[in-house]
Amino acid sequence: MNPSFRSCLALLPLAVSSLLAAQSPAVLTIHGDQSLHSVSPTLYGLMTEEINYSYDGGLYAEMVRNRTLRDGGWEQQDWMLVQNAEAGGAMAMDKTTGPSSALPNSLKLTVTEASQGDPAGVRNNGFWGYALRPDTTYSGSLYAKADSAAIGALTVRLVNNTTGKTVASAVIPAIGAAWKRYSVTLRTGAIVPSADNHLELTVAHPGTLWMTLVSIFPPTYDNRPNGNRIDLMEKMAALHPAFLRFPGGNYLEGNHLADWYDWKKTIGPLVDRPTHPSPWGYHSSDGLGLLEFFEWCEDLHMKPVLAVYAGYALEHEHITPGPDLAPYVQDALDEIEYATGGPQTKWGAERVRDGHPAPFAVPYVEIGNEDEFDRSGSYDARFAQFYDAIKAKYPSIQLIATTPVKSRKPAVLDDHYYKSAEEFFADTHHYDKADRNGPKIFVGEYATMEGTPTGDFGAALGDAAWLTGLERNSDLVVMASYAPMLVNVNPGGMQWHPDLIGYDGLTSYGSPSYYALALFAAHLGDMVPDSTLTGAGPRAFYSVTERRSDGLIFLKLVNAAPQEQALHIDIKGVGAQHGTARLIRLHAATTAASNSLDHPRQIVPVTSTVALSGSVLTHVIPGYSIEVLEIPTR
Repeated sequence: MNPSFRSCLALLPLAVSSLLAAQSPAVLTIHGDQSLHSVSPTLYGLMTEEINYSYDGGLYAEMVRNRTLRDGGWEQQDWMLVQNAEAGGAMAMDKTTGPSSALPNSLKLTVTEASQGDPAGVRNNGFWGYALRPDTTYSGSLYAKADSAAIGALTVRLVNNTTGKTVASAVIPAIGAAWKRYSVTLRTGAIVPSADNHLELTVAHPGTLWMTLVSIFPPTYDNRPNGNRIDLMEKMAALHPAFLRFPGGNYLEGNHLADWYDWKKTIGPLVDRPTHPSPWGYHSSDGLGLLEFFEWCEDLHMKPVLAVYAGYALEHEHITPGPDLAPYVQDALDEIEYATGGPQTKWGAERVRDGHPAPFAVPYVEIGNEDEFDRSGSYDARFAQFYDAIKAKYPSIQLIATTPVKSRKPAVLDDHYYKSAEEFFADTHHYDKADRNGPKIFVGEYATMEGTPTGDFGAALGDAAWLTGLERNSDLVVMASYAPMLVNVNPGGMQWHPDLIGYDGLTSYGSPSYYALALFAAHLGDMVPDSTLTGAGPRAFYSVTERRSDGLIFLKLVNAAPQEQALHIDIKGVGAQHGTARLIRLHAATTAASNSLDHPRQIVPVTSTVALSGSVLTHVIPGYSIEVLEIPTR
């Protein structure tokens, strides 16, 4: 007999045994009458920071790019001359005049020759164009002054890049000699939706004109002035977020100590906000400032998780604890007072003047961000200094540490995880045996690092598997948020991948992980019943929660293998089930499959029903699938 053939025969019983094992259903036993612990009501939420043009060019609906000339190359990329036949215009930055001490510079337009038929001026290219829609009203404004009334009217136009035709326009009849804010309304007609447009500001007479803080806003979510983009807010709302962690992230710290998120410079009128550099290579307009973050929470009914600057910068610079750190501790106290204080307090009164009389509730304050990278080892002492000051004035606020500390006991510890799908599969039991006597856990950032610019289905499988472990341990893990959440997919818009939601100026889409997270957050009970899973393959993951009010069981199932997984689901202690269970499935043929701007709904949840009869349900999970089963027990 051929030796190779004899070896194959020897392996045959093992192969048959493996095949039979694969065909044998796994058994999931759920004890519906035995509660292990409650589920955190704030388990799923949002983390945000200025990265990937998440605010400017993203969520913050402003359409004018570099509106205060703070980015480099402003005169080559963002602002350009609208030159006439006489070459009658020139532009430059004037560092001697501006509308406020916060904005001391302006764009100076000098026109030597111009007429009604041959105007001169400047154009702004926007964030990869101006995304315009038919029959839509846009709100425009700018601060301007002129050297003489002879310069005449200023025409504001939105112009198609290809045809040169005016899409919408308005006229400011005259510009005065002193700085003043001017407003216009622009209305499109029956146009085709397109981002292939730019903004023009032109005059028809010679003269000198200074301008800054030029602004164009589309309709915003809940019609908030200086508000947020509608489709992105709607996508976030569909994630059923319980909280928002803001303002970052690295955005909180900045590259150097001077670049920290100085919240006092982000409140009040836009003309009084000096802007600041972000750590991701572009300038932040700070149009989305501290009050706007809180209003974002208000609009989506989220609890604020306020991160306060704690004296560390990304280039490994830190502020020594003690007297040097004291002003920043006071800034944190002032920040909390701005949010929570009444009109009789200094900073509460400032919030009232800014247009929000009612105070905000702030249940959580996070002290710093990723301070494990601080090589000086100063975080423990810095945390203690903030802890003592905040607790003395606001004892009910729960304080979050960004890395373990010994000097004080934080209420919550912020853990971050960026792993491959394989690493997450191997780590789903991370918190099963964690110490329950220490701080609670906030998984403030997590993501499976596969796919670009948004995650592919392999990433969704990794994320969903990881979340089953967080749900099972939701007595310890009180909050979790994916990061980064947003990415502008235009060329040059991305600094980090993968991301949860992708967009350009006109449209947006959710990644497979987005839909997995939406499913998990929308189907969450308030207690975890006892359960066991036996006989399943190594890439099968689950979690189960139950809603006490109606006995509805939410079973999450993840099959990260290409083969289907048969499963017997035995629900004990709640009587026989009859009728139907609702099944919601997210599935792809390969782990490389994904969504995109061109194919935004290639992978989306599909809903069906499963018949129930008795206490045992036999169910087959297809390969590469994420499922939620809603099983009624009453």
